[in-house]
Amino acid sequence: MRTMLRWTVPAARGNEAVKDGSIAKTIESLMAQLKPEAAYFMAWEGQRSGMLVFDMKEPSQIPIIAEQLFMGLDAAVEFIPVMNADDLKKALSQVAG
Repeated sequence: MRTMLRWTVPAARGNEAVKDGSIAKTIESLMAQLKPEAAYFMAWEGQRSGMLVFDMKEPSQIPIIAEQLFMGLDAAVEFIPVMNADDLKKALSQVAG
């Protein structure tokens, strides 16, 4: 299932993680593991944040992914099922039909 992973890192912990290199290592690890179709990084509500869109093959991936962010960065984490335009078009054709 196409899933968006969104996380935010508290400012103080983010500062430490930038200085010690752990934020880069954590993000690089997630990118290698998930091979996202899209990746975005931003300030969200004043905190370092990121979003990855990837294919979640099984719900058992959730704790494996989340714990890297919880333990490594004290991050708040959300997993959100998402669609692209083709998925929405397919769904709407079935609803209308």
